[in-house]
Amino acid sequence: MNAMEPPNFGASAPVAATAAFKRTFAEMHAATRRNPEVDRSRRQARLDALLALVHDNGDRFVDAIAADFGHRSAHETRLLELFPSLEAVRHTRSHFGAWMKPQKKAPSIWFRPGRARIINQPLGVVGIIVPWNYPLFLAISPMAAALAAGNRVMVKMSEFTPRTGELLAELAGRYFAAEDVAVVLGDAAVGADFARLPFDHLLFTGSTKVGHDIMRMAADNLTPVTLELGGKSPAIVGADYPLAKAAERIMVGKLLNAGQTCIAPDYVLVPAGREQAFIEAARAVVAKLFPDMANTPDYTAIVNERHYQRLQGYLADARERGATIEPLSTAQADDVHRRLPPMALLQVDDGMRVMQDEIFGPLLPVLPYHDLDGAIFHVNQHPRPLALYYFGNDGAQRDRVLNETVAGGVTINDTILHIAQEELPFGGVGPSGMGHYHGIEGFKTFTKQKAVFYQSGLNGMSLFNPPYGVLFERLTKFLMR
Repeated sequence: MNAMEPPNFGASAPVAATAAFKRTFAEMHAATRRNPEVDRSRRQARLDALLALVHDNGDRFVDAIAADFGHRSAHETRLLELFPSLEAVRHTRSHFGAWMKPQKKAPSIWFRPGRARIINQPLGVVGIIVPWNYPLFLAISPMAAALAAGNRVMVKMSEFTPRTGELLAELAGRYFAAEDVAVVLGDAAVGADFARLPFDHLLFTGSTKVGHDIMRMAADNLTPVTLELGGKSPAIVGADYPLAKAAERIMVGKLLNAGQTCIAPDYVLVPAGREQAFIEAARAVVAKLFPDMANTPDYTAIVNERHYQRLQGYLADARERGATIEPLSTAQADDVHRRLPPMALLQVDDGMRVMQDEIFGPLLPVLPYHDLDGAIFHVNQHPRPLALYYFGNDGAQRDRVLNETVAGGVTINDTILHIAQEELPFGGVGPSGMGHYHGIEGFKTFTKQKAVFYQSGLNGMSLFNPPYGVLFERLTKFLMR
């Protein structure tokens, strides 16, 4: 396979595509078994290539992602896709040399003067399944970790972002040898075939529902999985925190990518009686961020008709069940261009679809709570979220929220920003996911930490060999005293 001519894994020929990427996997797998060791210089070269792929083609990615969404703010793509992708690769490139060094460990006192250490080895072939909402960043970030760990990588792109997938496939063929990186395109059936391959590790980012399917498929090969899922990430506004400031930071996080973000605030808990004040503050924020929302290039479209109608269905269901819809903008929904202005929802309950599913759009339920106990109880009565946001200046109350709730990650007095910290692990818990990556955590995820014990020439293990006698009894009695 010529590295300069990437294979066509397009969805137009799924049978041929499946056969082609299965051959690619077989070749990669065989190569990892022939040459399992990947030295630092080869890893460095692959990370250099990944950095150049993103850096040199930024404008092309901006255009491709915009075309896939119908309209995606170019500024958001640069801020939320290009910048974090480059940062992830740069951070990894700066540190992986130290990460890959063997680590000395202290042996048990009873086995000295033997020595112990951990050797970090590549797993082999890593599969990465990429969602449509951030198709560049959620491909590049795990790729950086997998390549730094010395693996070969296969990436399955979403069928909902075909132009971005085609561009990444083209560039992977230009910047990498075919035996190092392959990009697979195709529909859900191709994705299922991809997930069934016996990867050495599989990372999936997407919905909890599909995560169930991916885990079942991977289980047939006992493939270890990292699942980055989603769920309903709450924002709790403390009684002592300025409501206008909370509204600003919540709405900024909510409206990035028009809410199509796995860690976007999914609903807000505000002190009882302040719901309407929060909505008015949110309206002022939206007017400031998007003064001409109907025409601004800064507001992103809903990715496709299916998801646009899904969001409209949430609104219709909530209305029928007694919710009040509070528009946060004077703009009207644009069905042709799939531009959905932000809306708050009051009087919601768990029987509504908008409170059952991850929203993934610019709809924001606002719920009252009477005291912090009630807010914590509400969070803990629902599946553990991927992210949690708390706004408050009281340290004791903040610590209660941190200690008495469980979430994948937390940002205090803002939203989203914990995902941008390469020194922090990123991952969900329970229904919102399993496993971590980013920074060294990604390197560890895609590395086999091999335990090695070096026996000393001078040791007492022979004292414990059969035939067992009086000396053995005395020694074991001493050990278990």
